[in-house]
Amino acid sequence: MRAIERHLAKREERRRELHERARVLRRLSQQTMTRLHAGSARASEAKEVRRELRRLSADLPTSYPGDEGLAEDALQEGVEALLLIAVMAGTDFPTPDELGVPPESYLLGMGDVVGEVRRLVLAELTRGEVARAGELLAVMESIYRTLLGFETTRAIVSLKPKQDTARALVERTRGEVTMARLLHRAGVHVASPEPSS
Repeated sequence: MRAIERHLAKREERRRELHERARVLRRLSQQTMTRLHAGSARASEAKEVRRELRRLSADLPTSYPGDEGLAEDALQEGVEALLLIAVMAGTDFPTPDELGVPPESYLLGMGDVVGEVRRLVLAELTRGEVARAGELLAVMESIYRTLLGFETTRAIVSLKPKQDTARALVERTRGEVTMARLLHRAGVHVASPEPSS
């Protein structure tokens, strides 16, 4: 019985450690995305997100067997932040292998980044940069089409809700960009709606 108690105590300690590591990655990713939108992100932050994401993902199967699900949200947010960096830099998305994450976490992070790109679109519309807003809308549409290319059971990855949310965001954003284009052609400038997810 004492062996069982020791096993459970060790697992509880591992879970606490994993929870803290996941919290650190989530916070780092969220702060990086906030600074990206504010135009104040530093290159070192992107490197830190990438490093922590890779380390945590690599450690999950060996250091935290059975508890990997506790880090899923953090992995998604790390992927989301790094994909947003790629969008803003105009570069290709890094692959799951390049980031060192499972494909499931990568797809879920890709689903979430659609909302972050929408925020970029609305910011451009606010500045009257309709052409740039249209380019970013095209990025949103491309991400959505990529997500639609994957079909699997929710037992493997719960992708359908991300696909549905992405579709709604793309449709709403397309309507806003279309209206901005029409107003721009008519010589009218109006502020875009408040950013929303």
